Amino acid sequence: MKKPLIVIAGPTACGKTDLSIMLAEKIGGEIISGDSMQVYKLMDIGTAKPTPEEMNGVPHFLIDELYPDEEYNVMIFQKKAKEYMEGIYGRGHIPMIVGGTGFYINALVYDNDFAEESGSPVRDELYAIAEREGAEKLHAMLAEADPEYAETIHPNNVKRVARALEYYRLTGQKMSEHNKCAKEKESPYNTAFFVLNMDRQKLYDRIDLRVDIMMKNGLEAEVKSLLDMGYSPNLVSMQGLGYKEFMPYFRGEISLDKAVDDIKKYTRHFAKRQLTWFRRQTEGTWIDMTDGDKQKALDIMINEIKSRNMI
Repeated sequence: MKKPLIVIAGPTACGKTDLSIMLAEKIGGEIISGDSMQVYKLMDIGTAKPTPEEMNGVPHFLIDELYPDEEYNVMIFQKKAKEYMEGIYGRGHIPMIVGGTGFYINALVYDNDFAEESGSPVRDELYAIAEREGAEKLHAMLAEADPEYAETIHPNNVKRVARALEYYRLTGQKMSEHNKCAKEKESPYNTAFFVLNMDRQKLYDRIDLRVDIMMKNGLEAEVKSLLDMGYSPNLVSMQGLGYKEFMPYFRGEISLDKAVDDIKKYTRHFAKRQLTWFRRQTEGTWIDMTDGDKQKALDIMINEIKSRNMI
């Protein structure tokens, strides 16, 4: 009999945190963050990390576990999440993966194999191209080889762009095709997969408002503090949304208003890419949160969970 697993995914600012905590309280769930940034300590405001008060006593994992200069990738996420899941099952509870990093979430749900050799000459060559000719050049190469996958990755995400190109060169298979095959693979879990969504303009308005609230809560000071502690702006963590946009401002190249506008703009673009990814790469129950009716969404989730004999 497959063990139960609940996933609440969707674009940034669509209400995943509140809804997941409400559901966890109802069914005895424990939450594992499916977010590639909330794992970092000292990065609280810009990652929209839930506060202890918001968690309301619900156990959360893969939040505040690594320092910004420690490595975190899909394989580390997969390994750590599985370890936490075993503990949750052992306590008689249900693990809930909550976040917007679809690549990480699918890797866990479908138990994808990401074993890779270190120091691949192909990868080294691709990184050299990015260093020499810029990240956009590398992304353009991926767009030519695998336009569908390229559309879901920001050009600045050199690591994922390079990995997709490396995979294509070594295997002859597009990463988008690999992901489709992985999606067709049967999950080892009894998974209730929910994707939250809402009207595009409302989502964009929520993103803009959330960035304004982050600024009031001290986002600028948070980023400055990380730099003052010696964390390099080139770290993967510091390349995250809400952090990298401050770098030209601190160098005196742009105004603070421009930095804030950039955070809003790039976060809106990111949300669009997230939705594209979830539409193409996941099978799940989509829940429209446009009207903000959390109880209605909760009822849909609980009915689906009951139909799968999880509770």
